[in-house]
Amino acid sequence: MWLAVIAILIGLAILVWSADVFIDGATALAKKFRVPSFLIGVLILGIGTSAPEMVVSVLAALEGSPELALGNAYGSNIINIALVLGATVLISPIIIRKGIVKRDLPLLLLITAIAAWQLRDGMLSQADGLVLLVLLFAVLGLQIVLSIREGYHEHEDDIADSADSDEIELSIARGLGSLLLGMLMLVISSRAIVWGAVELATLWGLSELIIGLTIVAVGTSLPELVSSLSAARKGEHDMALGNIIGSNVFNTLAVVGLATVIAPISVDPVILSRDVMAMGLLTVLLVALCVFAFTTKRQFGRTSGATLVLFFVGYTAWLIQSVSI
Repeated sequence: MWLAVIAILIGLAILVWSADVFIDGATALAKKFRVPSFLIGVLILGIGTSAPEMVVSVLAALEGSPELALGNAYGSNIINIALVLGATVLISPIIIRKGIVKRDLPLLLLITAIAAWQLRDGMLSQADGLVLLVLLFAVLGLQIVLSIREGYHEHEDDIADSADSDEIELSIARGLGSLLLGMLMLVISSRAIVWGAVELATLWGLSELIIGLTIVAVGTSLPELVSSLSAARKGEHDMALGNIIGSNVFNTLAVVGLATVIAPISVDPVILSRDVMAMGLLTVLLVALCVFAFTTKRQFGRTSGATLVLFFVGYTAWLIQSVSI
C-alpha cells in the first residue's frame, strides 16, 4: 500500500514540475512567433496543462483501466472550472471579452452537451472516440483562425525586430529542449500515478472511477492552477481563461477520445447521474456568470470565484457521500 502511495506522491510532484517545464518551453516558442495571448492560453497552456490528463488516460486505457481515464477527464473538467478558475478569480479578477462570451463559452457548452449525449446508451464506442477526435481538430482549427484574425493582446514587445539571430535561435533551441524534456517526464510520472491509483483502488475497494475523479484528477489539474494564477497575476486575463476553456475542450475531446479509441468504455450509470450532471451544471453556471459580468461591464471577480469554489465543495461532499453509501 505504502509503495502505491509513494508512487502517486512522487509521480504528482514530477508531473507538476514536468508540466511547468513543458509550458515554459511552449510559451517561449509561441512568444518568439508572436502568437496572440488567448491562443497561447487555449493551445499552449490549455493543451500543455492537459498533457498529464491525456498521458494518464491513454496509459490507463492501454493497461485495461479505461474507466479511470473517464473519471480523470471529467473530474479534471469539474476541478478546472470550480477550483482552478474559482481560486484564480478570488486572487485576481478576470476581464470577460466579447469573443469569449459569443464564441468560446458557447462552444464549450456545445462540446459538453455532445459528450453527455454520447453517454446516453451507457457505452462509449471506438466510433464515439473518433467523432470526438474529429471535433477536436475542427475546434482547434477554428480557434487558430479566429484568434489570429482577432489578435487578442499580441505580444509585440516580446521580441525586438532587431534581435540578434543567434540569440533567437538559442531561445528556440531551449524552448524545444524544454518541450521534449517536459513530455518525457510527463510520461514517466504519469505511469507512476496510474499504477499507484489502480493499486489503491484495489486495496481500498474503491472503484477506479472514484480514484480518477479525486486523486488523479486533482493531481493532474495542478498545472492548470499554477499557470492560471501566474497568468492572472501578470494581467494576462485572456490567457488565464483561455487556459481553462482550452483544457476542458481538450479533456473532453482528446483525452476521452484517445482512451475510447484504444479501448471502448462501459459507462457506469452513476457517471451520468452525478459526474456528467455536475460537469454540465458547472459549465452552464460558468457561462451564466461570464455573460452577467460582460453585460453589466463588471469583472469576473471574487463573488463569482466564491460561487465556483462552493460548487466544488458541494460536489466533493456529494462524491464522498455517494462512495460511503
